[in-house]
Amino acid sequence: MLVVRPAGPADFDSLMELAVLSGRGFTSLPEDEATLKDRLQLSQRSFEGAIAPLEAWYTLMLEDAAAGRVDGVAGVKAGVGLKRPFFSFRVVTLAQSSPTLSMRFDHKALVLVNECAGWSEVGSLFLRPERRKGGAGRLLAQSRYMLIGSEPQRFAEMVLAELRGWFDDDGSCPFWDSVASKFFRLAFDQADLMSASTDGQFILDLAPRHPIYVELLPKAACDAIAQVHREGEAARAMLEAEGFRYQGLVDIFDAGPTVACPRDDIRTVRDARWFRARVGDIEGSEALVSAGEIQRFRAVRTATAIKDEQATISRDAAEVLGVREGDRIRVKA
Repeated sequence: MLVVRPAGPADFDSLMELAVLSGRGFTSLPEDEATLKDRLQLSQRSFEGAIAPLEAWYTLMLEDAAAGRVDGVAGVKAGVGLKRPFFSFRVVTLAQSSPTLSMRFDHKALVLVNECAGWSEVGSLFLRPERRKGGAGRLLAQSRYMLIGSEPQRFAEMVLAELRGWFDDDGSCPFWDSVASKFFRLAFDQADLMSASTDGQFILDLAPRHPIYVELLPKAACDAIAQVHREGEAARAMLEAEGFRYQGLVDIFDAGPTVACPRDDIRTVRDARWFRARVGDIEGSEALVSAGEIQRFRAVRTATAIKDEQATISRDAAEVLGVREGDRIRVKA
């Protein structure tokens, strides 16, 4: 049985292995020991309720309960752009006209903005390649929304997700090479690591202050704007199935798209319901089930039989979830 559980300092080796596998452009999983250790400490303190709610960053691990092996990671930031800017490029249309010539032109441009300050963010979704079939990715992705739905007051009214931008087969990033690198004058990997491991002041210092006209860019950079990495298409499809939509915002490094959805309109948040747990032998339809409040959060996909205000799950599922008869559980059929 696969279970999604809170991450903590003991998961460092597994998280580093996943970071190495994730490859270039996966900003939230840098191959940096100090950054990953800090993230796991922050995750533990977030689940314990030891920090301010909007400063929490919950990291979740997908674990094979029988093998004890971590196969994936995901995360939820309760609030972004509060202590450090959360910059994006907004794709805008600038209209220019000449009455003398009876001509009008619409120019697409990129404008630096910090519009998402205070929003929550779901991200860091990554699985081992051999786990990307059979519903493991969907379980891991939906567990983030079960976490948000367990105590929605801890999260913002808007939830965003940043998707990794386009990289060519040789590992180069057309948007970075033609646009962003001209302002930051760093290698992509160095800038990516600094974005994940520092307070982001270098972005505030060096990011462009004026609109960038898209028509002046090379075709490869233009084509990369709002284009999702080939390995991110499945993640985008799952986000859209939950109600997330493109917001006209792209990442300032790789131009990957930002999608967002009101918290209470996310399908899993909206449709999941609270029940009292019953434990026993059952033959029911498969459902997504999570345990309790954030402090003891866990999620599995398991056979579930619902009657009135009770949901019956198997003894194995109850053991993995850490719930007993009568405990509150959250179920998304």
